[in-house]
Amino acid sequence: MPLPTAPKKPGSIISDIPTQLEPSKTTKKTRKTQAKQKSDEAMPISAKEVKATAKAAEKVTRPVKEAKKTISARTIEPSHKLKNKRCIAGLTEGRKLYVLDTNVLLHDPTSLFRFEEHDVYLPMITLEELDNHKSGMTDVARNARQVSRTLDAILQHLDGPIEEGIPLSVLGNKECLGKLFVQTTPFNTQLPMLPDGKADNQILAVVKGLKETKEKEQVILVSKDINMRLKAAALNLDAEDYFNDKMIEDSDLLYSGTKHLPADFWETHGKDLQSWQKDGFTWYRITGPLVPSFLVNEFIWHEGEGTPFYGEVKAVEGNSAVVRMLPDYFSQKNSVWGITARNREQTFALSLLMDPEIDFVTLMGQAGTGKTLLALAAALTQTMEMRRFNEIIITRATISVGEDIGFLPGTEEEKMTPWLGAIDDNLEVLNRGSANDSEWGRRASNDLIRSRIRIKSMSFMRGRTFLNKFVIIDEAQNLTPKQMKTLITRAGPGTKIVCLGNIAQIDTPYLTEGSSGLTYVVDRFKGWIHSGHITMQRGERSRLADYASEAL
Repeated sequence: MPLPTAPKKPGSIISDIPTQLEPSKTTKKTRKTQAKQKSDEAMPISAKEVKATAKAAEKVTRPVKEAKKTISARTIEPSHKLKNKRCIAGLTEGRKLYVLDTNVLLHDPTSLFRFEEHDVYLPMITLEELDNHKSGMTDVARNARQVSRTLDAILQHLDGPIEEGIPLSVLGNKECLGKLFVQTTPFNTQLPMLPDGKADNQILAVVKGLKETKEKEQVILVSKDINMRLKAAALNLDAEDYFNDKMIEDSDLLYSGTKHLPADFWETHGKDLQSWQKDGFTWYRITGPLVPSFLVNEFIWHEGEGTPFYGEVKAVEGNSAVVRMLPDYFSQKNSVWGITARNREQTFALSLLMDPEIDFVTLMGQAGTGKTLLALAAALTQTMEMRRFNEIIITRATISVGEDIGFLPGTEEEKMTPWLGAIDDNLEVLNRGSANDSEWGRRASNDLIRSRIRIKSMSFMRGRTFLNKFVIIDEAQNLTPKQMKTLITRAGPGTKIVCLGNIAQIDTPYLTEGSSGLTYVVDRFKGWIHSGHITMQRGERSRLADYASEAL
């Protein structure tokens, strides 16, 4: 018998039964006649034949019933709700159970809500370690207390047995379709190669016990500790790093703030070119296929024969962009506190630092590229000469390269002075040619400059508001995204914040190039009309420093 034709529309599956499946009148008459003949002849029917007949009838009617049931379900509920129901019921293919190490919660207090439709499991030893870290005023202690408060808020919505888990969406995180499970029973799992008393080994024992008891789910340990993941791999357990805090996988993919124009750019984009003069700058309106890839405050450049082209994108609308030409910071007449640019990235950086419409600047690059010198020169010019700002505030993360030398005597500024030795070095360079090179004049100028500079510790920034200040955050690569948010939100009206750093020199534990606070703000602020970023490429400190950066 040929297969039935496909239905013409979703609601006609039942009504569009092909004619070859419809019982004809002749067939009905024949069956009645046969049944009458069989009853007349009083032929006995066995139980096996009755069952076979019923089974055959069920095969014919089952597809129609199932089709009708499917239509009813689709009519009642949308497809995305069906997907959520399957996730909540634990029927989604590839569902995983993530066991969180304590360092993940201490690193990111919101990590409980970063696993989408998957479940999260907390061993009892993790809660014990959270309790041990909750005392103190450090960021780790604050994160431990925040995690504890979050867990308490989730447990307030416990309706049934805790063994069945609590939906992670109860606090309003609708994208979290998984459940939170807390260890309620011990696992009699032995790790013969590892001692039992250590907390990490107890977590590994829990992971192994879950893997043996929950065979249908994939159990994965999430830890920021590399040795923990190595031990898990040796025990044939699945372990992963915590990836949700990373903005980028590769530092080469980070936004650089510049775009090199192709050689044929003006051939493809110069047809409807418009230009005009305004506020002492030359402006262009460029139209073409490459324009939609531009970002606001991104620098576009082309160096060929003749005068190089350096422009800053100020607006993008479809295939059209407004570009402003940059001042010639290579020239002494446009010098900033006696400093002129030595390469194109320094030109771009000075343009951002001197622009009154730019409130937030990030400068990233290797040692010797001039980040601190340019920031200080722009700060002194706009504070001492232009009077845009009242004073300069400088701070940095107090993370030492080697071993800590202990407590430092003196006031807050005196304690911070050793950490900001780079500022003194650059002030010496900036003050070298002032006051006709006389010793008395240099000292007087140095005292005047230092009277407008305040060195502050990050430990006392919470709750402050900076009004009309030029804030420089040095060594910003050692800050976490939360610390960076705390500092940037201190800005009041008329304040400009400049972040300096090199993501290749991170000294903070658990921070990487992808999860650093500097990487975080560069990615989040790109394209905002009042912010700009430049990645400095070429070192200008000395030939020895340049060679050391490349060879070492």
